[in-house]
Amino acid sequence: MELDQAIQSRRSVKKFSSKKPDWRDILEAINSARYAPMAGNNYTLKFIFVDKSKIIKKIAEYCQQDWISQVQYIVVACSIPSITINKFGERGKNYFRQQAGAAIENFLLKIEELGLATTWVGHFVDEEIKKELSIPKDAEIEAVFPIGYEFKKSSPKTKIELDRILYFNKWGEKRMKPLEKQEV
Repeated sequence: MELDQAIQSRRSVKKFSSKKPDWRDILEAINSARYAPMAGNNYTLKFIFVDKSKIIKKIAEYCQQDWISQVQYIVVACSIPSITINKFGERGKNYFRQQAGAAIENFLLKIEELGLATTWVGHFVDEEIKKELSIPKDAEIEAVFPIGYEFKKSSPKTKIELDRILYFNKWGEKRMKPLEKQEV
């Protein structure tokens, strides 16, 4: 699959078939996250691969989203902010979130390329998931990803038009100005 195709066809899926994915494909997707840019080359993102149905049902409950319990695999992405904050101070608070987002996007695109489906779940009770998965207190849960095969392929949603999100040279400037002639 070409990169543009993966980017344009990726979408959030909440209805999964009963077909069980190959767990090695999910590990391959996690591996792709390692290639995202990291501030100071300090890798702060950790992944927990969950395949026990009892734990998956608990996580679905902690996310308050029953549809999550349909899948056979969940990946939980976590960050350790102190690694980045200790190195970069206050700016490190931004950096650890940015690098988590970059790594997660790599993961999501690889999931798409492999023909799997997921949704980025950001609503959950942190403390309950931390307790269930023995996640340390100093770690932040970035997201929960239920993974499977889409029940019925749906067509991609229409995305916002480029001219609604793009400005030139300053906020609100909708058109690129012609180049000015330079004196020689």
